[in-house]
Amino acid sequence: MSELTIRLINEKDDAKIASIIRESLLEFDAPEAGSALGDAELDYMTKAFSEEKSAYFIAEEDGKILGGAGIASLDTSDEETCELRKMYLSQNSRGKGIGAALMQACLNQAQFFGYKFCYIETFPSMRDAQKLYVKAGFYYLNSSKGSTGHTACTVWLQKELSDGN
Repeated sequence: MSELTIRLINEKDDAKIASIIRESLLEFDAPEAGSALGDAELDYMTKAFSEEKSAYFIAEEDGKILGGAGIASLDTSDEETCELRKMYLSQNSRGKGIGAALMQACLNQAQFFGYKFCYIETFPSMRDAQKLYVKAGFYYLNSSKGSTGHTACTVWLQKELSDGN
């Protein structure tokens, strides 16, 4: 039986995770402008998440990358809020608890870094992802926070971090 591994990203993962993210975004008809599709950092995720108080995790099974998720400070926001960023899974990896495991790794790391809140933005069409976030304690916001540049993401959620996440 294969075992799921959640680990930090390394440079060898960059091309594969960029491919998974792009495929996922195209699957949900994300526009290049105003979404992660237009982010230059997609091809350099290891470098993008090497900043202080940021981390990117890879979900892997039998040496195969299934997806990833990261946390980083929310641009132009208070220092207590991080953003759950670039959380995407390959299509056949969804609905198996892998997203929940990745998100939990991110939330644990966010709390370790001292963040008090975690923010995420997504597309209305990503309903299953929204269900996962709400189940984890995220609640909907009426407007965006920070300055992510992802104007096509019109669903905003936040979670207060606590000892149990």
